[in-house]
Amino acid sequence: MTASEGQPGSLSHAAQPAPPCTIVVFGARGDLTRRLLMPSIYNLVRNGLLDDATRVIGVDHNTLSTDDWRTLLSGTLDELAADPHAEFHAGKVDPKIWKWITDRMTYLTADFDDEKTYTNLASQLDGNVVFYLAVSARFFGPVVEHLGKAGLLKEAREGGAFRRVIIEKPFGSDHASAIELNRRILSVGDESQFFRIDHFLGKDAVQSLLAMRFANRLFEPAWRAESIDHVQITAAETIGVGTRGNFYETTGALRDMVPNHLFQLLTMTGMEAPTSLDANAIRDEKTALLTATAPVRVEDVVRGQYTAGDIDGEAVKGYREEDKVAADSTTETYVALKLAIDTPRWKGVPFYLRTGKRMGGRFTEIAIHFKPEPHGLFARGSADKAQSADGGAAPNVLTVRIDPVHGAALRFNVKVPGPLSTLGEVEAAFDFDKAFGDLGTVGYESLVYECLLGDATLFQRADTIEASWAVVQPAIDLAARHAEPEPYAAGSAGPAGADALLARDGRRWTPMKPG
Repeated sequence: MTASEGQPGSLSHAAQPAPPCTIVVFGARGDLTRRLLMPSIYNLVRNGLLDDATRVIGVDHNTLSTDDWRTLLSGTLDELAADPHAEFHAGKVDPKIWKWITDRMTYLTADFDDEKTYTNLASQLDGNVVFYLAVSARFFGPVVEHLGKAGLLKEAREGGAFRRVIIEKPFGSDHASAIELNRRILSVGDESQFFRIDHFLGKDAVQSLLAMRFANRLFEPAWRAESIDHVQITAAETIGVGTRGNFYETTGALRDMVPNHLFQLLTMTGMEAPTSLDANAIRDEKTALLTATAPVRVEDVVRGQYTAGDIDGEAVKGYREEDKVAADSTTETYVALKLAIDTPRWKGVPFYLRTGKRMGGRFTEIAIHFKPEPHGLFARGSADKAQSADGGAAPNVLTVRIDPVHGAALRFNVKVPGPLSTLGEVEAAFDFDKAFGDLGTVGYESLVYECLLGDATLFQRADTIEASWAVVQPAIDLAARHAEPEPYAAGSAGPAGADALLARDGRRWTPMKPG
């Protein structure tokens, strides 16, 4: 396989293959490996970004042969490739690419807590190694400690072989546990070896935020309190918890989404310009923003839980009726927050965040709401749909669309053709897939590739993680007291309390979108 020439639809854009490496996947039989990691490896091979000496070793407690593992993964890839709604929608798996991968795959049935597992691994490993922890969070600390004890994290001197660890979310369950997990892993390895992954940072629309802000004179001068009224960040899902009741009961919407996914969008939106595109320069600014974000006030937290309702014409049950969910559960399936950032850029600008399951639409987006135009020339006679609350011109809104559409849209006012000075609101938009070609990626490709290169830009640092949990700790404490979440019907826009959170400031949420 050779690197592609960077044509539209290519991931590589003439990038060079990553160095030779063995990728050891803990949790090799799990859903994350099958649906996200292996499709991303397939796409990297398709684009010539993996070296011919690459190997993949799967480790799991499930008893399988290497052939069984290959067959399992092959079935999942075929299923995803044929599904036009899946992120990995290649249409058909190329047998040559898949054979390239399967020829380099082996499977090890092993116990994550057994020292023999790591002794066996050591006998199979040489040179560069990335350990991918696609396992339950309770195994993060023990697996890393076992790797350290077995000497598997020892790196050669400068210029020699590397040893890196990719750790999935959730990294900790609160501020104290995140600090303790960082202590455990950093006791056996260096910060530069740990890549705390968040797949939101693998999305092109998220990565493009820095380019939008700092490569366009059009946006940056207005990206501050003088021009912006407030910011809304939304991650809404129409799906419920499905078969993940056990996981969700101990996690909830807040832990599952806010200090990781939504805070990635928050930091990319709010951070100051880094001194360079160096990983630490960017992560310094992200951490600085979170450090300047006040811990959320309890009165600025809304927790909700979905009840039975209707989505796309189909009746769905409530959360407490889901499999493996307690009949009296107080776990939130929706959370909304109002945050304040104490920096000159954002002083007085509220950030409203919301996420929930069984919502009336599926979309992830950042909406930048600008202040009304101050001159008031069109305060009288304006068309209703282009008016602000006080009767003037409607405020401009820039929306960065993350899912399911990847792109951006700007709403602004124009004069409606005709003799009257009447305003009409229009939208200018672009779509990444239409502009650059649909890559059919799952969002992990760039993350895996950058880890192989040793570039930590798209990964979270220890201090960033801890600062994130510090902001939401008051909301975690509220949930720990088993505070009753506010009910909302499946298929709705969420609990009434979330609307009240904005209404008390004279604002309202962006309407839910179907889909």
